[in-house]
Amino acid sequence: MNHLLRQLAPISEVGWELLDDEARERLQPSLAARRLVDFSGPHGWQYSSTNLGRIEAVDSPAADGVSAAQRRVLPLVELRAEFSVARAELADSDRGALDTDLARLDTAAQRIAIAENVAVFHGWAKAGIAGIAEASPVEAQPLGTSAEDYPRSVARAVESLRAVGVEGPYGLALGPDEHTQVIETAEHGGYPLFDHLAKILGGGPIVWAPGVKGAVVLSLRGGDFLFESGQDLAIGYSHHDAETVHLYLEESFSFRVATPEAAAPLSS
Repeated sequence: MNHLLRQLAPISEVGWELLDDEARERLQPSLAARRLVDFSGPHGWQYSSTNLGRIEAVDSPAADGVSAAQRRVLPLVELRAEFSVARAELADSDRGALDTDLARLDTAAQRIAIAENVAVFHGWAKAGIAGIAEASPVEAQPLGTSAEDYPRSVARAVESLRAVGVEGPYGLALGPDEHTQVIETAEHGGYPLFDHLAKILGGGPIVWAPGVKGAVVLSLRGGDFLFESGQDLAIGYSHHDAETVHLYLEESFSFRVATPEAAAPLSS
């Protein structure tokens, strides 16, 4: 039995398969950060910290002539989003119903994906995480007053990375509103804006990133942005009563910016 306690839940194998499939379907499009940064793991629930490869001097415990230092690490943080499912809905699913109400799971998946994206792109100070946009030494430039201004802004961001020796290909994380404008906009002559931006990025991805404010252009060459997963996103069991099963989505991770100059933020 592991810490998720799934064996204690009044949920059949068919029910767990339904819940896992639904969570996976909802999470994959929303986990924007994982599509643009280096992902290591999962290393397991007991994995507690990321080695930073650095030390910090501390006072020696006793004898003169002895120096001491302590290894520096970045503790992993845990995110949890709770939700519930009616037992009657799970029973109907076991009977073959195809319209099981999993709205609360969908909401929890969206919330935890947004929390992860915000931590990676904008930081989480209390958890010791510096976000990509806030760590960048490049001053945020405006995307523009309309989507037709985006190519010029993205091109300037790409050029600012090349100017400091950061090679591509490059990726673009767009906040939901900005991404919608890109999808809906065709430039003069009918050339899709999405295709134009992809060409500027050298073929890199343009990612819908809920939780991101504005946009971030970043290099995908590798080694610059490091996401380390302990427990990957999974559903766990909390408790149940006669009518409802209470569950949660949970993960643990750390995130480091190794090369701050490998990203350029763009403000909305």
